[in-house]
Amino acid sequence: MKAGLLIDTTKCIGCGGCSLACKEANDLPKDDDTTLSATTWTIVEKREGVHIRRMCMHCEDPACASVCPVAALRKTPEGAVTYDETKCIGCRYCMMGCPFGIPRYEWSKAVPRVRKCILCYEAATRHGKPTACASVCPTGATKFGERAALVREAEERIRNDRDRYTDHVFGLDEAGGTSVLYLAAVDFARLGFHTNLRKERYPQLTWNVLSRLPNVVSVAGAGMAGVWWLMNRREAVALEESSLHGHGASKEKP
Repeated sequence: MKAGLLIDTTKCIGCGGCSLACKEANDLPKDDDTTLSATTWTIVEKREGVHIRRMCMHCEDPACASVCPVAALRKTPEGAVTYDETKCIGCRYCMMGCPFGIPRYEWSKAVPRVRKCILCYEAATRHGKPTACASVCPTGATKFGERAALVREAEERIRNDRDRYTDHVFGLDEAGGTSVLYLAAVDFARLGFHTNLRKERYPQLTWNVLSRLPNVVSVAGAGMAGVWWLMNRREAVALEESSLHGHGASKEKP
């Protein structure tokens, strides 16, 4: 099942339970961040009198995964965009490529990682279970389910109550579509959403440009491969030297 979330801002009361549940599920510090950060993957803002959740949109064809040179990010069949820190080389291309400006970086860490919502993939989504945020929402403002079914429900809500909703499901087409969908009673631009996004999938737009620049692509690819090789080579050399020193010390002992 390709899962997703339907966030109905007309039902959100701003309790913040989703943010706390996210922190507990992902073992994040219980700080009270008001903006997305490396330790806060979802927040609730208030604009125009409306409570709005901010989080990773989990694009259908994510630009972050497309620009990652080592496949540290990937779109899973279940809908989540996950991150493998063991592959990440810290280039932060994902942060530049995301049309929603979501990924955050652990600038304060000696070995920093990229951090963002992973849609509770290992614990829930992978097994068809609701995310932590959806499980605790007291009003049903965040609903977990199959994306296609959520799209149908969102469109039905609009048809049945046109006085309550604007005639648009945000995330249906933006950036080629996302696994996180929104409903609102106020124009999405007034709520701070990125409403100037193309409907085409962003990786396809990037490829259309890069495919016309074969030399640039080749040089860039070779450059990133070189960086990757150097980083691994240095680590291998350091381990080898450490091993040699250890053997040398043991031989000098009587």
